[in-house]
Amino acid sequence: MDLKRILKEQREDVEQQEQRERLIPREGLEQARRLLAHPTIVVITGIRRCGKSVFSYLLAKGTPFGYVTFNDERLAGLTVKDMDTLLQALYELQGEVPCIVLDEIQNVPGWELFASRLRQTKQVIVTGSNARLLSGELATHLTGRYIDRILFPFSFREFLEYKGIKPSVVYTTKERAAMLRSIEDYMNNGGFPEVQTFGRIVLPRIYEDVLTKDILLRHHIRHQEPLKKLAGWLMSNVGKEATYQKLGTALGIRHPATVSKWIAAMEQAYLFFRLERFSFSLKQQSIAPKKFYPVDPGMASALGFRFSEDRGRLMEACVAIELQRRKAADRPLEVYYWKDPQQREVDFVLKKGSAVTELVQVTYARAQDDIRNREQEALVKAAKELRCRKLTIITWDSEGEERAAGHTIQYIPLWKWLLAAYEA
Repeated sequence: MDLKRILKEQREDVEQQEQRERLIPREGLEQARRLLAHPTIVVITGIRRCGKSVFSYLLAKGTPFGYVTFNDERLAGLTVKDMDTLLQALYELQGEVPCIVLDEIQNVPGWELFASRLRQTKQVIVTGSNARLLSGELATHLTGRYIDRILFPFSFREFLEYKGIKPSVVYTTKERAAMLRSIEDYMNNGGFPEVQTFGRIVLPRIYEDVLTKDILLRHHIRHQEPLKKLAGWLMSNVGKEATYQKLGTALGIRHPATVSKWIAAMEQAYLFFRLERFSFSLKQQSIAPKKFYPVDPGMASALGFRFSEDRGRLMEACVAIELQRRKAADRPLEVYYWKDPQQREVDFVLKKGSAVTELVQVTYARAQDDIRNREQEALVKAAKELRCRKLTIITWDSEGEERAAGHTIQYIPLWKWLLAAYEA
């Protein structure tokens, strides 16, 4: 194996990508760059094809660095025993670099000890497409010596920057209409970087790659069709309540434990994330139905799951994804949904410590009366029960403030809420 040739070609590929494509500075890049000043490993995880390789390249850029991606069939079969040989080839090409990027290194079993040794003299950036990257041996060998960051597909803010659209402070009628067109575009196509270049035609392929490479093969799952049906159900029933028992019954999966295990594998691959129902009782929370959301709105939309009939579900997915992005940047933040015995429901409950800090409803209803009838009653009931004063209804295009049963409710369009600076 000609390691030097492979490493040289990998470096040329990523440099040519920078010249060929429009690369934007991703959110969190500067914060991650400051972390490189410390003797620690910066670990970047996230769903396949969300931009981790480019993020790590831009993170290291500005100082001499070595770059290796293990998502290369020519390096398949490499073991941790080969790492010193690989490192020597890198040094022969580039000299004694102070920073090294190890892209998708989870493909090399036992890599953690190598990274732990490397960090003693180098700045080390590691990327991976599975949350299990941070489990087991990594936690054992690197306790307190790594900082992890989750990278998502483009946020709406990044989406606009990539398109060259600058948000305004004050919006004219024409500018508001343009923003509504942009949020429609974002909801339909999502934020995967490749989609911005090649269109939504690539989304089914990304979905299949994640299912096959990061779930079925990585977890050695033999019964592939039932798992694919389960993933399809989750993608086509965004934000709907489900229990593992009912999912198993509906899809012909005998054991609820199998459903739970398969969904955990999908979560580890960042394909979906789960929302628990809020309860002050952990036992009640654990047995209550869950809600599931995809990591990108465009993926659900492109795979043809009836969102034209229920645009509110897709809006809800956008909000859920943004809240997960904020949660990843602000670890004390917790996100739930709420439902009472009378079936009144609040889409999102935001909590920090013991305090519920905000309640959020999402609606596509245009008429103010419809919004009042559908959303306010549940919001006010939950506010009293959870002692929360900040109440928000995210709308398609309505904006303003209203009093209801002694509570102030803020109305804000989805596009404006997605652009708002998050106060951690």
